[in-house]
Amino acid sequence: MTIKTEKKRLASLDALRGMDMFWILGGQSIFAALFVLTGWQGWKVFEAQTLHSAWHGFTFYDLIFPLFIFLSGVAMGLSPKRIDHLPFSERRGYYNKALKRLFLLSALGILYNHGWGTGMPVALDEIRYASVLGRIAIAWFFCMLLVWHTSLRMLGCIGGGILIGYWLLLCFIPVPGGVAGDLSAVGSWNAWFDKHLLPGISYQDRAVDPEGVLSSLPAIVNAIAGVFAGRLIAQAHTVGQWHSVIRLLGFGLVALLLGWGWNIYFPVNKELWTSSFVLVTVGWSAILLAGFYVLVDVFDGQRFAYPFVIIGANSIIIYLASSLVDWAFIARSVFGGVVTGASEEWQPLLTVLALLAVQLLVLHWMYRRKIFVSV
Repeated sequence: MTIKTEKKRLASLDALRGMDMFWILGGQSIFAALFVLTGWQGWKVFEAQTLHSAWHGFTFYDLIFPLFIFLSGVAMGLSPKRIDHLPFSERRGYYNKALKRLFLLSALGILYNHGWGTGMPVALDEIRYASVLGRIAIAWFFCMLLVWHTSLRMLGCIGGGILIGYWLLLCFIPVPGGVAGDLSAVGSWNAWFDKHLLPGISYQDRAVDPEGVLSSLPAIVNAIAGVFAGRLIAQAHTVGQWHSVIRLLGFGLVALLLGWGWNIYFPVNKELWTSSFVLVTVGWSAILLAGFYVLVDVFDGQRFAYPFVIIGANSIIIYLASSLVDWAFIARSVFGGVVTGASEEWQPLLTVLALLAVQLLVLHWMYRRKIFVSV
């Protein structure tokens, strides 16, 4: 992990990444608190979007994870670099750095999962190795290798091939001892792979780990799609910002149409990370990126998006801290008197705002001093 000062960052990329992280840091509780305060049933509709789909289906909260992977691809696409023409001695440094990031993020993911739970000595069979950070690392690593060694056309072909191949496997090839097309939690190929190839424990002892072995494959396509989105933004200085925005919106709308069309035959499902789910999340990711790019970079609205920008600039460290730091205790220590002194209907909302405030204060301090922690 390195701490560095960066001269210039794409503000909309940080802002969108920060908006994504905002819901993990406590923002998902706002709607429930607003319902308590106002009693308006509409807040219940919004609150439903802050919960994951039970199985097939899609909610806003299902977008948070794939959007983060998509944005990692956008960062690659802003300045892609081919290294396949270099001699291996010069490429070795790139490979070593990528491998270090892969293993460091995976290790931090285990730490986020609270390691082996019971402390030393290590019980290897009690560790949950699969994690959100681990999947981000895998998607980033393989997408980065493809960016280094293939053309954009080949990159697109590989991404399409992964989605089609994944569909054929899950829907037309029978699981050993099972039947073809079984997309249930216990009978799918994902469950079979996690049972036979995933070491340690799975999330909540489920048959399918949400960040399991097989579903990491289509997640790479979210990063690949991000590369193409990044190229569209990078070309803004030659074709014009609004032209890039229109193309990005078109890209997102086409992905959405394809994803929901495919949903008829291959249901949108986050835990299986189905090909239709990839396309739907890529579609929304591209549309959100276009919107944030217009608001933050084209209209120079960074000041208004500042809370999101400071979260996005240090997203990895604040994500880890959301698991390792007792922010609720800190918030009570700082703002507890204000919260308890308020009327009962205001207390849930003030509790959420206090939780967010202490995290934003730390991030503001880091951002003002240009401290960005990267992995």
